[in-house]
Parts: sequence; structure tokens; C-alpha cells
Amino acid sequence: MMLISGLMLLLQTAACLDRFCRFNQFDPCYAALGHKLNVLMLLDTSEYDMKIQKRINYNKGTDPLCRVKNDMIKKNECDLYSNRREVTVINGTLIINRVIRADSGNYTTFFYRSDGTETSTDLQVNVEAPIGSVEVSIICSSSGVMRASCSSEGDQLLYSWTLNGDSLMDGNSSINLDVGTDGNITCSVKNHVSHGQTTINVKSCSSEL
Repeated sequence: MMLISGLMLLLQTAACLDRFCRFNQFDPCYAALGHKLNVLMLLDTSEYDMKIQKRINYNKGTDPLCRVKNDMIKKNECDLYSNRREVTVINGTLIINRVIRADSGNYTTFFYRSDGTETSTDLQVNVEAPIGSVEVSIICSSSGVMRASCSSEGDQLLYSWTLNGDSLMDGNSSINLDVGTDGNITCSVKNHVSHGQTTINVKSCSSEL
């Protein structure tokens, strides 16, 4: 058995690691661990006092919260983001400059008007670690059959493969290749917050053994 590995092309896209969500969106908000998250609460904050609460026990009296007034976090009423200077509010947008695992969860923002009326909206936040470098290796068996394996760091990884631009089996981190396979094989990896790929050149095992 022989191991062949070679890096011909590495393309890892990190440009979209800063995420943008809004509190009234239907789908979950995916945030990249260690990167920036912007969550729009309200376009015009002048008429509202706001309260952001994380739904842990679904108890309005005990779940951690953070009050926002005049577009500023009230630090003495913000146990939700206590000791986190990287969390701010600007123009009605909650900005977390460095997302941590604990930011995952279900949130409700309450809006209070001066006339006493109250509205609220919910958001589910899921934090995922972005992918790391993508590595591909080829193992040749004594019979000439090849097995390609792909690995990367990150959460909830999805794999896909191409050979000379043509799609192969998706979903698995390893695939078997036919005897005599020759050309460029690409492994692409993605999750909700990032994606990347690596291409290596492979030759039939008979030429390597």
C-alpha cells in the first residue's frame, strides 16, 4: 500500500466570515466562531427602548438580558454581555466583534415605546467553527485501487468531489477511485459560515507502484 499526497491548488475562502442577520428573519442566524456578527434589531431606534434576552429557561425574570437605550448598551443592566467590550450597538445593530460558543441560542428582543406599547421578535443563533485548511491524500492498494481522503477542521462539514471538473459522489470525506484514474481531483468542504477546496493531481496507481 502506498500513500500519495500532493498539494496543487489550495483555495480557502474566508471573505464571508463576517455575518449579517436581523431579528425578524425566519431562518436561523449562523455566526462564525471568533469572527464578527452583525444583527439588525431596528432601523430607527429613536422611539424605542430595547431589551435583548437569551432564552435559556424561558423565564423573563431570570434569563440573562441586556437593555439598550438611545442606541447604547446600559452596562449596569446587561448581564448577557457582561465583561465583553467587543459587544456594542450602533445604529440599531447589535455588533459582536468576536463570536464565542456561548453566543449560540435563542434570543428575543423586546421593543418598548413611550406610549407603553410593547412588541417583540425572535432569533435563533447557531455558532459554527469555520473550516481550516483542506487536505487531500490518495492511498493506493496493491491491487491498484485508489482511495481519496479529505480532511479539514470546523463544524458541520459537508464534502463534495470532482475529477477533472466532473462531479463525483458527494457527502463523504473519502471515496474510492477506479483503477486507472488520472487527472485533477478536487475536494470541496463547506459549512454554513465558510468554504474551501484543495485540488491535487493523481495518476493511476500502477504508475506509482
